[in-house]
Amino acid sequence: MNVLIVESRPELAMLWKRHLERQGAKVTVVGSQNAAILSLYSEEFEIIVLDLILEQGSALAVADFASYRRPNARVIFVTNTSFFSDGSIFAHSSNACAYVQSETPPEDLAAMVEHYASPR
Repeated sequence: MNVLIVESRPELAMLWKRHLERQGAKVTVVGSQNAAILSLYSEEFEIIVLDLILEQGSALAVADFASYRRPNARVIFVTNTSFFSDGSIFAHSSNACAYVQSETPPEDLAAMVEHYASPR
């Protein structure tokens, strides 16, 4: 399982990364739209854990590029805001498979990643 984490807060990204690696995942962590795009050019990912509010760039641009460059990659959006809390993220991003709060326990997020990384 190859996972891309796009998160501006390094401490949160590292927490998620450690939990995913314990499950045997290969994890790449980046903190911006540009770094995510470069990663998507060079590597296959089954799952992208993507913070909806990035300090540098747009999460929706990352998801859109992923749907073009890596059409089989699914996106789990995370956020600490109520933005898109009505579920409309699924209308804006065809590769979205989940939308959760940043405070979701890392073991729960890891279970979701494992679930959605399974072949469809």
